[in-house]
Amino acid sequence: MAGTTWIDRLRDPSERTLAVVLLAPAFGLLALIVVYPIGKLIWNSFFEMRLSGGADAVKFIGLQNYADVLQDKEFWNATANTLLITLITVPGALVVGLGLAMLANLPFKRRWPVRLALLLPWALPLSFVGLIFAWFFHTEYGVVNDVMRRLGGGEPTMWLLSPNYAFAAICAAIIWKTSSFMALILLAGLQMIPRSLYEAAEVDGASKWQQFWQITIPMLMPSILVALIFRTITALQTFDIPYTMTRGGPGNSTETLAMLIHKTTIEYLDVGYGSTLAVCMFLLSLVVTAVYLRHIGKDQ
Repeated sequence: MAGTTWIDRLRDPSERTLAVVLLAPAFGLLALIVVYPIGKLIWNSFFEMRLSGGADAVKFIGLQNYADVLQDKEFWNATANTLLITLITVPGALVVGLGLAMLANLPFKRRWPVRLALLLPWALPLSFVGLIFAWFFHTEYGVVNDVMRRLGGGEPTMWLLSPNYAFAAICAAIIWKTSSFMALILLAGLQMIPRSLYEAAEVDGASKWQQFWQITIPMLMPSILVALIFRTITALQTFDIPYTMTRGGPGNSTETLAMLIHKTTIEYLDVGYGSTLAVCMFLLSLVVTAVYLRHIGKDQ
């Protein structure tokens, strides 16, 4: 309408104006807690910024930090460790979580203790889980070596002092911790599957194994994909459990990308290069998420 002012539009807003007004606070909050930190991180990555050097230590160097990352052996080692942890723990947590979810979905008379048990590992702080498993795998007084010794295992195994054993111990701790999260998401998906499908399959003579592959897995696939997205992103950011168990050792054989960022930024006080490493981890998470979302889009 001609001559309508913005005050008149606010008094009698259209659907588009109303949507903008209602969404503006959410967009503002999102920009404050997401867009600005990411933008600041990318901006810092173009600088040589050492907190130990005073004001003169801040210098614009363009893409030099990114060129240094490509030649940094520690970066590639940490990235390889992070990807390997992701490839081992995400499928492992999915398999264990699926088993736990199906167990919790059984028609027990009292199912709440089983479901409560699923919450306990996820409720524990990550650093606390790392300390618990560091004690489990301790060479002298760890539970694992004690059980092996009682079973005639001979000399105690130095779990956290050997690169391969330490890596296996960390993966076991992460799978135990994260499988409950997967189980909770999958349990919600299992409860959405109509019971009538299983009853019809039983009438047709389908075995339990056939029902699992032909009904449970296809109907559970959306929940599986959601669980995989969240679990993969957190796996790429793994820090607490390896840090509390091995501090990245022996050497840097269990150092993850998040641990390298922490060491560079907090211990070495190199904010510029640490920001560059953080940008690389952000891009890696973005690529993995895009792959998942593209797969979901094809299925719909």
